[in-house]
Amino acid sequence: MAGSILLWVPLYMGHVELPTAFAPRDWHIHAMLFGGLPPIIAGFTLTAVSSWTGRPTLAGRPLAILALVWLVGRIAVSVSTLIGPTTAAVIDLAFPLALAAVLGREIVLAGNWRNLRVVGLILMLALADAGFHAEAAINGLAGVSIRAALSAVLMLILLMGGRITPAFTRNWLKARGETRLPVPFDRFDAAAMGVAGFAFVAWTIVPDGSGTALALGLAGLMTAARLTRWRGLATRREPLLLVLHVAIASIAVGFVVEALAILWPAVIDPAAALHLWTAGSVGLTVLGVMTRVSRGHTGRPLAADKLEVAIYALVSAGALVRMAAPYAGNAYYHLVACAGALWATAFLAFAIGYLRTLVGPRADKAL
Repeated sequence: MAGSILLWVPLYMGHVELPTAFAPRDWHIHAMLFGGLPPIIAGFTLTAVSSWTGRPTLAGRPLAILALVWLVGRIAVSVSTLIGPTTAAVIDLAFPLALAAVLGREIVLAGNWRNLRVVGLILMLALADAGFHAEAAINGLAGVSIRAALSAVLMLILLMGGRITPAFTRNWLKARGETRLPVPFDRFDAAAMGVAGFAFVAWTIVPDGSGTALALGLAGLMTAARLTRWRGLATRREPLLLVLHVAIASIAVGFVVEALAILWPAVIDPAAALHLWTAGSVGLTVLGVMTRVSRGHTGRPLAADKLEVAIYALVSAGALVRMAAPYAGNAYYHLVACAGALWATAFLAFAIGYLRTLVGPRADKAL
């Protein structure tokens, strides 16, 4: 994701060209939504599915083949004028479809039917990817498919984050002798998820409707109310856990900001609202989960160090600067470049800082 951002900024400003059939804006959006996020989703879900089903985690040659399919898809999209947009689309779609097939197989074999909704969201992402290629070919720019894809990603965060965030918080609080614990998933959580899903569907189909704004506002309020039941403020001394609460909170705020952008577009720039979700919610979720999982799976304490705090600060600053860019007048391009640099640096800091951690021996075995 860092690489695509660092390439996109000069591409957007006209300093670099790629032999892609996508406009620079669409190449950037596609690289983030359908290029960078699916392998991260794959890493999380392929790890989680073994816990759900009790079956071995995908590894070795099958995992390498899946990674290769993703890489070939990214190359195909970037050289689509050379191989043809249709060929590029087929190659690009192979990864999400293969991931859905692998996850579906594991879930079905284990009879873990309730988790098939995760497969459904991944298939929705694949369908949005196909729509993206079609829209770009027909209209020159994509629209509906972008909103559909982002909706699927945010719903996946609300679904998976709605499981792990209160669960991690519960474990952390219990270890400290707390008796007030997060409220277990109940009908209110289900209702909040339902309203969020409806709001996303309305936003995808009728992005400028006043009814859509009402649905988005209600979804924001219900998501925020859901979040208050998880005791997030009690985790303020542990950034590794707090960041997951902040990521969900930014989705709730994003619902409200997007609603206001529909009602008062002259005051709230729609692009600013959109980047609260993409650069903010998605960025914080991805880095929050990656840092926690990396520490946990390598036998290290589940506590943030200076590196993790710096990573979260950088990605948050990048999101805020990007949101401010539409209001900066002539400094717009400078702020976009600054936001891209901050956001990419967060991911580069993770990659460099965690390289030794991920390739080295487990910390608990070294003791």
